[in-house]
Amino acid sequence: MHPEVVEYNDQQDPTHKEVCGLLAQLIDKYLPESESKIWHAHPVWFLDGNPIVGYSRQKPGIRLMFWSGADFEEAALNVVGKKFKDASVFFNDASEIRKSDLRRWLKKAKEIQWDYKNIVQRKGRLERLK
Repeated sequence: MHPEVVEYNDQQDPTHKEVCGLLAQLIDKYLPESESKIWHAHPVWFLDGNPIVGYSRQKPGIRLMFWSGADFEEAALNVVGKKFKDASVFFNDASEIRKSDLRRWLKKAKEIQWDYKNIVQRKGRLERLK
């Protein structure tokens, strides 16, 4: 696990620290080819420089976000906006994380990708990679 991700997780309260630790461990396990780092102040995993999944502390809890998750067709993932293709779910306890769901979502994250890496050059327009 990337040292900056460990540091981020260690800064959380005990319950959320456990949630973050489990998410990081499972993401590393199910996306071994990914690169993780702190990006915009929270942990994010990338495939070929494209952001795939990340999490952050918000008022409702730890938000696990998939950049292309709107196209996963998963009822448990909340799609808020229409401009971008992200979807997310909140966790407040590690026991809420279903490994089978996370594994399936991460598999879809590899298969379904929008090009966020080049969004600035395209002036906010997204293009499908996979």
